[in-house]
Amino acid sequence: MLSPRQLFLKHQAQTTDFPLLLEVERAEGVYMHGPNGERYLDLISGIGVSNVGHRHPRVLQAIQEQLDKYLHLMVYGEIVQAPPAQLAHALAETLPAGLDNVYFVSSGSEAVEGACKLAKRFTSRTELVAFTNAYHGSTQGALSLNGSESFKQAFRPLLPDVRHIRHNQMEDLAQITSRTAAVILETVQGEAGVRVPSVEYMQALRARCQEVGALLILDEIQSGFGRTGTFWAFEQFGVVPDILTCAKGMGGGMPIGAFISRQEIMHSLKNDPMLGHITTFGGHPVSCAASLATLQVILEEGLLPQVAAKAARFKERLVHPAIREIRNLGLMMAVEFESFEILKPIIDNAILKGALTDWFLFCDKSMRIAPPLTITFPEIDEACDIILAAISPEVRL
Repeated sequence: MLSPRQLFLKHQAQTTDFPLLLEVERAEGVYMHGPNGERYLDLISGIGVSNVGHRHPRVLQAIQEQLDKYLHLMVYGEIVQAPPAQLAHALAETLPAGLDNVYFVSSGSEAVEGACKLAKRFTSRTELVAFTNAYHGSTQGALSLNGSESFKQAFRPLLPDVRHIRHNQMEDLAQITSRTAAVILETVQGEAGVRVPSVEYMQALRARCQEVGALLILDEIQSGFGRTGTFWAFEQFGVVPDILTCAKGMGGGMPIGAFISRQEIMHSLKNDPMLGHITTFGGHPVSCAASLATLQVILEEGLLPQVAAKAARFKERLVHPAIREIRNLGLMMAVEFESFEILKPIIDNAILKGALTDWFLFCDKSMRIAPPLTITFPEIDEACDIILAAISPEVRL
């Protein structure tokens, strides 16, 4: 019989010629365990997904309780189901007044697709403005918004009438005009290597959108659900979006996403045409139950107030001549080295020593650090010891 590794290589579609090929048998908290006793400290949370750690007991309990009731019943929006209704209410409670209408989908890319359709439908405009080095997903519409030409050149033609401007550059805001349906911005740019805009820039962007009648879409697929130390990253900039997207850390390990707006905007999907956006599995009851438990864990178990101190511990410990800079907003962190050629062996060494890290799609000289928010200070120290030893392989742990 073929092993799981052999089946993976033989039958499962690959995305690179060099997959990590780590075999994971189980996961708990901040650790993943292999079949032969291997243990890996997960410093990237499945790329921003496991914000409350792997298999949090309250998430597992919520999933089990829902499994005992029902699974999928009907396409989105036709049948009253408690899990999505309760989750929508809980999300609205975390948001400013007016952001109270939630459309559930199955992934971040789908949330972006829905948000952009909604903006074009509501404004009756066609232009979308995005940013250099932005990442919003891999479906064709979301890919059109991405800001790296190398990532999308093989898939053209893509969505027309998309303009890209420079991130955090005041002078480029003039390119947002009365033709613009929406501006879409990651509140913190993720795959660009954790680029945090200034408060002044964010407020000027909000004002420019207001001035020309364009909607502001904030993408918090990576930065939402507590990752930056507030439940939503935009809380730290004194702005409120017209449309908000979220996914990843939202589900406690289950697939789910959403785009959120005010009722006036969201209701434009109901007519001309009716069923203006459709999804089969959006609002899946098991995923929504898991997401509600995740939200409650973040708010009720005191994870948000700990984020700044945990990030500070990483920055305090990760001191080495090879480290050029550490950029972060909360536990969304980028540790910069001179080049990818220097970083890649460090990542490989860290995996061998028991810590999983990564680089960024559009910043391959920076190491991604985005551990579960539940990580403890002793676990942070363990992670930093491994990374420092991986930089200097002659150091033994």
